This record gives sequence, structure tokens and C-alpha cells, in this order.
Amino acid sequence: MKLKKRIVRTLLWLLIPAILCLIYYCWLSFPIITGYGSKVLGSAVFDAGRNEKQVREQDLSSYMMGLADFKVDYTDSSVTGSIFGLAGRKSIYRNGLGVTLISGVDEDRIRSEHFNQAARPELNTDTIPWPRGDKLAAPFPSDEIDNAKLQFAVREVFKEKDTILPVRTRAVVVLYKGQLVAEYYADGFNVKTKLAGWSMTKSVTSALTGILVKQGKLNIDEPAPVPEWKDPKDPRHAITTVNLLQQRSGLDFVENYARSSDATQMLFKEADMGAYTAGRSLKDKPGTVFYYSSGNSNIISRIIRMKLGDSVYDGFPYRELFYKLGMYSAVIEPDPSGSFVGSSYMYATARDWARFGLLYLNDGIYHNERILPAGWVNKTTRPAGVEQRGYGYQFWLNAGGDPAVRHYPSAPADMFYADGFESQFVFIIPSKNLVIVRLGLTQHNNFDADKFLKDVLAAIK
Repeated sequence: MKLKKRIVRTLLWLLIPAILCLIYYCWLSFPIITGYGSKVLGSAVFDAGRNEKQVREQDLSSYMMGLADFKVDYTDSSVTGSIFGLAGRKSIYRNGLGVTLISGVDEDRIRSEHFNQAARPELNTDTIPWPRGDKLAAPFPSDEIDNAKLQFAVREVFKEKDTILPVRTRAVVVLYKGQLVAEYYADGFNVKTKLAGWSMTKSVTSALTGILVKQGKLNIDEPAPVPEWKDPKDPRHAITTVNLLQQRSGLDFVENYARSSDATQMLFKEADMGAYTAGRSLKDKPGTVFYYSSGNSNIISRIIRMKLGDSVYDGFPYRELFYKLGMYSAVIEPDPSGSFVGSSYMYATARDWARFGLLYLNDGIYHNERILPAGWVNKTTRPAGVEQRGYGYQFWLNAGGDPAVRHYPSAPADMFYADGFESQFVFIIPSKNLVIVRLGLTQHNNFDADKFLKDVLAAIK
């Protein structure tokens, strides 16, 4: 009897901590799961206009998402998510603004906010020549492009060779010498489907920073104009905007999506993402250590807002960038505080992502207008230090790191690129006059981008 009691007591001592750990894990993780699902489903259905069933079956197909219950309300354009009735989260769609996940701010207050949006030009883009419109030019002569090879390279990445771990390529667009030479879409997607860029949004935030510099409203070499760091005695006062652009702020911020971290807290629980990150302490001397952080990008977005003021900020990306490039589908979504989520939340068609790449291929000039400051693209593609993967101003570089471990050995060293979660890419290769866009839902990091680049490059004579 005493032995049985001892065993039961031991099991209880083991079971109670396990239960407490499980409760703690659920307390941290469930709101992130429901927040992520509500946000993704809301943006896909209400902003991108995708079929709800398709989104549930593909975008929310993981085991963790299967724990949650998501309800779409078409009457007020919202999505609510919960797990066993707990961790309820809600996202709301507002026309022209996309979807915002409610966090820390009352829903009525968010819905009542006034935004000075830029009016979208009323144009029939089918009658306007590419790239400002969608009227495509005649095909390139065969002495410049092997069209059969190019079509093979593009369509090959849509084939599912592993049904258990699908790559789910959704859209590919290839530009050569500024012209659209290849384009393909998966079933259920087309030329007008908006797709998430995730961290490719960081590269767009960099472009907006460049425009602000061109306008003389920001000196990126000075201490970053962040209210929390204005005291010269604060060690964070030494952080410059360049440090933020190059992911060398030194802030103590953990970018990890496999568990609860600063990044998941910021994206799925905070009302003001830039302010949340600005409140982090300093871990390393600014400018000395590379650490990829979505928080840095949202601080930059907040800086742009403070420099412009809300009356200008709301329409700034559209007026000064998107509409000048013909990116009429693009939407960059705000957090509950009203700042654009410059790290992650932009949607656009594959063609519009390609137009963004073309701006950088052309050294910041578009339709004979200089959009980015002279020299900005050169600075963007100059590595700050020697890492295994080179990094510039919110763009990844195929050079600048250790040549022995260049991330894409089949591509030229001058290639730079925007890179987003689930293998979203805008590859820019100046030496080959190429912009290559790939959008998809690769949830297992098994998309062979190097082979894709190798095959496309082989088609260019």
C-alpha cells in the first residue's frame, strides 16, 4: 500500500509540472495560432478575393491550424478564430487598407479611424503598354531567348513531385530587358490574384525610406528619430536608420516563428509594432552584429510615419511608389495603431511584384522618372559586413558573404532579391537584365530556388 501511495505521489509530482507547462504553452501559443489564422484568412478572402474553401485547405492546412476554429463573417468583413472557445482573435477588413488584426485597441475605434488614402487612377490597364499597363509587347526574337527552355523552366516549378511535401508554386513572372517574357499560374490563381509578399514587404519599406531621403526629409546616417531613444545617454541613441536598414541595430529582439518570441508577439499581439520593438533593450553595439529582425523594419515604418504626419503618410506608398509604377493592386496593411506593417503585410499581383523589381533593375528610374535617389540602389546592394548571406538595405544579396557558401551558386554574384516567408521571391539580376518573381505556399522550405534560377538563366542566350 505504501509503495502504491509513493508511486501515485511521484506521478502527481511529475504530472502537475507537465500540466502547468502545457497550460503555459497554450497561454502563449493559442493567441498566436488564432491571430495568424484570422489574419491570413481575412486578407486572402476579403483583400485578395480568394475562395474561402481553398484558403482553408491550403493556407490553414497545418496541424496547429487544425486545432482552431475560424468563422468568416461576410456582413462585416471579419474573421474570428478560437481554440476550444479560448484565445479568441478577430481580424477586420477595411476597403483600401486590407486587413488588421485587432490587438490592444478597441474594434470600434479601429473601424472609426480616418485614413487619407490616395485615389487610385481610373485606368484601363489592358490598353496601356507594359510596364505601366498590361498590354504586352511582341515576343522577343529567338536569338535572345530560347522560349522552349524558358517555358520548361517556368512550368517545371509548378509540378508536384512530392505529394506529402508540396511546393505549391502559385505564380511565376519573368521579365527580360523590362518586357514580360514568361508568366504562369497555378489552378485557382490568375494574373489578377493578389498574393502575400510576407518579408518582401521589407524591401518595399526600404524603397519608401529611399523616397523620403530623396525628398530631404530623412538623414539615414544620423541617429534614428525614435522617441524612445532621443536621450543621448540612452545607448540606443547611437542606432542610425542605416543600422536598421542593414539589420544591425543591436536591439535584443528574437526572430523565431517556431515558438512564442518577440516576432510573434509583435505581429500577432501588439497594437503598435514599431513602438513595441523600439522599447527593446540594446544587446550589441549598433552597427556591429547582423541579426535579421522584422522589428527593425517596423521601426523604420514608424519613422516614416512620424516624419510625414498622418495626413501624408496614409497615401504615401501609393502616391509616391505604387501608382507611379503601375502597381495598382498593391495593398500594404496597417497595424491597429495605423502604422503600415513594413515587415510583413503587403499583397500584390505577381505582375506588380515584378514591376517593383523592375524599379531596382533600372537603378530607381521608372518611365523616365527618378523614383529613388541617385545611388540608392548601389547602397542597397552593398554589403555591410561579411555574413554567410550578404545583406543590404532590406534586400538579400547573392554576394558579400562567404563566396564558398553563396546561397544561390547558379546565379550571378550581382543578383539581389526580396525574400519572403514560404518562398516568396523577387530576384533582380542586373548583369542578365532579368527580374524573376516566384510566389507560392512552400511550408517545408523545399522549393529549389537555385535550380529554378539555373533553368531560367539557361534560357537566356
